[in-house]
Amino acid sequence: MSEKLSEEIEKSVSLFRQGKILLYPTDTVWGIGCDATNAKAVSRIFQLKNRQEQKSMIVLLDAKEKLKDYVEEIPPIAYDLIDNAASPITIVYNRAKNLPSNLIAADGSIAIRIVKGDYCVEVIRKLGKPLVSTSANISGEPTPTTFEQIPEVIKQKVDYVVDIYHGRVRSVRPSTVLKLEENGTFKILRL
Repeated sequence: MSEKLSEEIEKSVSLFRQGKILLYPTDTVWGIGCDATNAKAVSRIFQLKNRQEQKSMIVLLDAKEKLKDYVEEIPPIAYDLIDNAASPITIVYNRAKNLPSNLIAADGSIAIRIVKGDYCVEVIRKLGKPLVSTSANISGEPTPTTFEQIPEVIKQKVDYVVDIYHGRVRSVRPSTVLKLEENGTFKILRL
């Protein structure tokens, strides 16, 4: 791991602990995020994006073993889907727990992705809490796929812009989103 990456991870963890909102690189697109257990920070993200609180955001975890800390019951198929997904996958689970009410959907569900990638995995591990992730745009606008496409207003309104991977260009898109029912059936919400 490079010294710059290590520095950005440490700085990010410190800022997330202070309730700050960051613009950071995820394993898919750039995201706006905060400590997912901090209701005040979650509210700030909704305000920054001009997003209605009924529209939930994604929670990022570093390991599937931590799902049980935030979901009442995990259908066994969830682990198969996570282990066998060829690309990043976000799963919407019923009956979220241990997260602020403004992050949980009205029906009690929560969208969670187990991330890959050095930055996110290390930040979540060191923070000891999940992160909120939502695309780096104003609600209703197109999702930026590179750092350069992120609107200046977003860069100015967050508390900190993580200073790595700004020039990285890869063919990325937001994760596939599946809604998983407790009986093991699922439907695709976003491909």
